[in-house]
Formats: sequence, structure tokens, C-alpha cells
Amino acid sequence: MARRLSRSSDGRPAAPVRIVHLGLGNFFRAHQAWYTEVASDADGWAIAAFTGRTLGVAADMAAQEGLYTLVVQGAAGNDYQVISSVVATHSGADVQRLLDYFATPELAIVTSTITEAGYVRDASGGLDAESEGVQADVAAIRSGDLAGVKTAPGKFVAGLLNRRAAGAGALTFCPCDNVPDNGEMVERVVRDFAALVDPSLNEWIDANVGFATTMVDRITPRPTEATHDAVLADTGIDDPACVGTEPFTQWVLSGEFKAGRPAWESGGAQFVDDIAPYEMLKLWMLNGSHSLLAYAGPILGKETVFEAMSDPTLAGWVNEWWDVAARHLPLDAATIADYRQALTDRFLNPNIKHLLAQIAADGSQKVPIRIVPALTADRAAGGAPTGAERVVAAWTLHLRGLGAPLNDAKADDVRPLGEGTLEESVAKVCDYLGLADAAARASVLELATGLEASAV
Repeated sequence: MARRLSRSSDGRPAAPVRIVHLGLGNFFRAHQAWYTEVASDADGWAIAAFTGRTLGVAADMAAQEGLYTLVVQGAAGNDYQVISSVVATHSGADVQRLLDYFATPELAIVTSTITEAGYVRDASGGLDAESEGVQADVAAIRSGDLAGVKTAPGKFVAGLLNRRAAGAGALTFCPCDNVPDNGEMVERVVRDFAALVDPSLNEWIDANVGFATTMVDRITPRPTEATHDAVLADTGIDDPACVGTEPFTQWVLSGEFKAGRPAWESGGAQFVDDIAPYEMLKLWMLNGSHSLLAYAGPILGKETVFEAMSDPTLAGWVNEWWDVAARHLPLDAATIADYRQALTDRFLNPNIKHLLAQIAADGSQKVPIRIVPALTADRAAGGAPTGAERVVAAWTLHLRGLGAPLNDAKADDVRPLGEGTLEESVAKVCDYLGLADAAARASVLELATGLEASAV
């Protein structure tokens, strides 16, 4: 008979909540929660997690007292791990509960996986003070209604105001989104927001708040019925909150944790002085090739990373992109070659069903940072970065309705780029990405024409 997970039956006492996480999703549960679970001092740390816009998996986890099964899907089969580091799950709309956590002296770290759009930044990278959400949150805080905020920056600042009022002491923000310099990103929007509601808060932040920068890496597709069925068949556990992930995992961190942290390094996390080279390696090599496959793969009839990477044509295009990226990464050739081989092995794991349509979301924010820097650097050096320009071509066709459906936080801005003739679309996309080089623009048009002709 199938059983459900519970702390009482599994003998898993809850540790004190010392970490609050915003963005209760699959990646967080496969990554940060896992690192906290396997830390050598895990019995002293626990996480309270808040959902994003929807309740998501929070209800299923709450019914299991925060427990869930992590399915590590290796090429040779599955490994099952029950994760107990999350002890409470809440709706993202329950801001008062978030404020209560901020007021506790035990809280030491605030982590987040809310995607770049969730930090409400403007074109310069600072807080978008003109957005309706930010303005509404500013008005709520000024009126004394801290629990009335809805944006992530508003919640962060409301939480800090509540913490300062409670005399609860220091903490550290540790964002885990795939954004370069994500610690600096959070610090900037927090300080910008604080300046709008209480300039004196920034002085308190100077003394009491740390901002860590991180690079995260673990491919975690959306769970499927097959994942649930495998857990049930192999373990006898009926777990609607299970999540599947790959064996590979990497977490590189830099920054000061003012109120302490778990011994994440005991689970393999790396703490470094300069995180930038690791960010570039992952952002360009893994995320960049993901974008290429996500836009080109569906045009050629592929649905998953495994299917796409198993296609000789698409695999060749990935390697062309990697050739471009490798020429401009500030790391030694051996490190790049090893990472490249590891990526090939990971992409060819048949048990990871990573949907290309899922990866294709929010290209307006991904292509500019994953592809454009290497493309422009290679053109400036006199190169011909075909591998990079093909990604731009594939994204152009994606905006024109080919391949995966458009799902973008800036859809209203980028959908018009796909309108008109193909030549007009390429010109608009290149303008949007700041690609002024005539040879690059001509190459993108040629590659888009060829890819469009190959569509299935």
C-alpha cells in the first residue's frame, strides 16, 4: 500500500527557520534546498519558502510537512532522496507571514529564484520606479501598510523595515537567478526602493545587510506523471510534490554572510573571491546553448534537449556556438574543454525530459546576456561568429511564430519585432539587440532564411 511522507513517521524533526526563500519552484527544491539538506550542519538550518504568483506545489508540500522526493535521474536510472530542509510553505500573497519571519532574530539568509523580471529593473539595471507595481508598493509602505506590498523589491524593503523595527539584527540576501552579478542586482533594487520610502534605511543596510552573488547550475525539468509514477513504483511513496533533476549540480558563491550560513561547501558548493568567470562559463556555454536549442530545435521538430542534442545538425550548431564562446571566456582551455564535455554528457542524458518550449521563455531577457556579448566580441576581433548569429536568427523566427510558442515577460515589446518580411524582422531584432555590424546582420538574415526553409 502506498504511503505519504510525514516527519513523524520518517523521524525528521524540523530545524529552526533561518532561511526564507522567495520563489518556491522546482529548481529551488533541486538546488538550494538540496544543498541545505546535505550540509554537515543541516540540523541547525531550515527553510520557509514562499510561492510566486500561484500556490503551485505549496499545498502538496504542506500536506507532507514540507517533505518531498528528489528524483536524481541518471543515465543508468533513478536515485531517490527525501528532502526535509523546507519546513514551511506559504503563498506569495501572505506578506504578513513574510514580515513575521523578517522580524525574527533567527533569520539569517533570504534566497530567491524569481527570474530577472521579478526584480522589476529598468533599462539601466536599477529599480523601475515608474512601474505601477513599484509605485503601488511605495504608496503602501508610506501609508504604513507594509503587508500591502506585492513586488519582490517591495517585499524585501518592507521586510527590512520590519526587521529594523524589531531590532532583529543582520542578514544576507543570496539570489539564485541566472543573472550575472545577481547580488549586485538585488542590492541595487533594494537600495533604490529604500531611498523612495525611507532614506535612513540605507544606513542601517550598510551595517546589517550582506549581498552574496551566486552562480547556480542543475538542469531541473518540470515534473511529469512519469516522475510521480516512478517514485510510487520504486519506493512505495505517493508523492505529488516530487521533482526530478539531473545528477550534475554546481553552486559557486561570493560575498559576506553577515549572520552565518549552512556549511554548503560540505555538499560541494564553492566559495570564491571572483565569481565572474564561472558566471560567464555557465551563462554562455550552458544557457547559451539551451537558447539555441530552444529556438532552433522546435523549428526542426524537436521537443526536448535530449532529442535536439541527438540530432547531428543541431549538435553541430551547438558546437559552433561553443567555439565562439570559448574564444572569449577568461578561463584556461582545459577548464573550458572539460565543461564542454560535461555539458555534452548532460544534454545526452535520456532520462532528463527538459522541454525546449520551457527553456524558450523570456528570450528578450536571455538572448542579450547569453549570446550578444560573445557575438559582438568575436566580430570586433575580426571573427565570423556563425554559431552566435544562428541563435539570433532562430530567435527571430521564434518571434515570427515558428517553433515554440512565444512566452515572454516583454511579449508586447518583442512580438512586433517578428512582424513584416523576414528581412524587416531581422533588422528590427538586430536593432533591439544592439547589433550594428553590417556583416553580422547579413549573416543573421542568411541563417534565418536557411532555417526557415528547413522548418518541419
